[in-house]
Amino acid sequence: MIRNMSNNDTFKQHVLAFKALSNPHRLALFHRLMSCCVPGTVCNADEAARYCVGDLGKGMDIAPSTLSHHLKELKQAGLIQMQREGKTIQCWVEPNVLHTLADFFAQ
Repeated sequence: MIRNMSNNDTFKQHVLAFKALSNPHRLALFHRLMSCCVPGTVCNADEAARYCVGDLGKGMDIAPSTLSHHLKELKQAGLIQMQREGKTIQCWVEPNVLHTLADFFAQ
C-alpha cells in the first residue's frame, strides 16, 4: 500500500517521473543527461551537462523519431529541459530535479 504523502501534487509528479523512467531507453537518456549533477554535490544550472539531441542518441541504437518520443516523455514528466538554439535542440537536467528525487528516496 502506498503511504500518504504530504503533498498530493508532489506524489503525482513522482508517479509521472517514475513511469517515464521505467523505459530502459529513457532511463539511459536521463542517466546520460544527469552525469554532471550527482545528488549530494554542488551543481547549478549553468554547469548542468547539456547535449544536442543528435549527440545524445549516439551509441544508443535509437531511431531519431524514437529518440524524439523518449525525450518528449522525459520533458512532460518534468525530468529534463529542452531549448532550441538555431537548428539544434539542447537537453539537460536541472539540478533541482535530482535533489527532488534524492529527497524522495531519503524519506
